[in-house]
Amino acid sequence: MDLGNMIRAIFELGNADVEHKGAYPGWNPDVNSPVLKTMKSVYDKNFGKVPEVKVIHAGLECGLIKAVYPNLDAISFGPTIRYPHSPDEKVNIKTVEKFWDFLVYTLKQMPEK
Repeated sequence: MDLGNMIRAIFELGNADVEHKGAYPGWNPDVNSPVLKTMKSVYDKNFGKVPEVKVIHAGLECGLIKAVYPNLDAISFGPTIRYPHSPDEKVNIKTVEKFWDFLVYTLKQMPEK
């Protein structure tokens, strides 16, 4: 049983009405993405190592955007965030500057279309 169904079951035990809405559609990252290839190269060139690329379970805007533009080459990346969407949410400030620099370096390398 997934967490959403578990939470639903707990509330239903207390005779609560449960409605689930607002879920993000799924998104399967493309490991052969041209943008990913460029970003890995840019990261290595500017930070001296190949970045760690992960697929995580999270609600990402990429799913919403790709639902409308299925042929779009989409990447999700950002600074280090801990405890997202909670009162304890935190961002590692040092990673914000690195994220920004990486974004700028990457945009400079993207070909015009």
